[in-house]
Amino acid sequence: MLTPVVLGVLAVLLAGPVPSALARWPGLRGTPAAAMLLWQSTALAAVLAALGAGVSLTTEHLWEPPIAAGDLVVAGLAGAVTLVVAGRLLLSGHLTGTALRRVRRRHRERVDLVARMDHGVSVLEHELPVAYCVPGMSGSRIVVSRSTMDRLDADELEAVLEHERSHLRSRHDLVLEAFTALHRAFPRWVASRAARAEVEVLVEVLADRAAVRHGDRRALLGALLALAGSAAPEGALGASGALSARVEALRDEGTHPVQAGAVALLACGLLALPTALVVLPWLAGLGAG
Repeated sequence: MLTPVVLGVLAVLLAGPVPSALARWPGLRGTPAAAMLLWQSTALAAVLAALGAGVSLTTEHLWEPPIAAGDLVVAGLAGAVTLVVAGRLLLSGHLTGTALRRVRRRHRERVDLVARMDHGVSVLEHELPVAYCVPGMSGSRIVVSRSTMDRLDADELEAVLEHERSHLRSRHDLVLEAFTALHRAFPRWVASRAARAEVEVLVEVLADRAAVRHGDRRALLGALLALAGSAAPEGALGASGALSARVEALRDEGTHPVQAGAVALLACGLLALPTALVVLPWLAGLGAG
């Protein structure tokens, strides 16, 4: 009976307190790829622990002879809880994905009606400086306003466009979608908003790193300051989000290989823990049989 309890507690910790603690470690942004791996491992480990708690409780009560009627009831309830958890995850993923794709499709259609294409970029005749991308399986859009093009010089504009291209190449929208679905699937008293918020920052930092690799760091910083205060529409990924955190990350030009390796090992450990708690007792049961 100990394993299901441990897994249940682990699921709660990984869904709430652990993300809240990780969000207070801003130094993680210095190694954004490793940090993203850690956040993804934490989220997946929370799901595995939640599902594993029900599975392990079910198998424990079915494999321990003699099988009494009470054991069957407990096993049935545990199996039902597991199905509910899995169902909530699937339903949350479906509803989140469907809503986002509908919003993005409508926005792409509206952009196509009013924007002018310029070298693969949709240019809006608008006085507010905006720059964002609208992901889509059937065709993405990078959108900038005429005001943005007037404010930025050539290097700054190219840095912004490369930032948006990186979002689209890396499918950062799917990363954010997964964390949104996971947050909605867990009960409110368990789920932490910290994971979704920090992942939003990390995808921007990763896109900035890609833009810097293809251009000038100072040009990107200048573009971010010029676009400060502008907001992207719902479902889009904007170039001006999380400004202060991104400026701080851009000032850090180090690679931090030791931290990156340690964070990657921590990510693997978090993912391995619930897996081992589920698999090892199962293997022991097979060996005893």
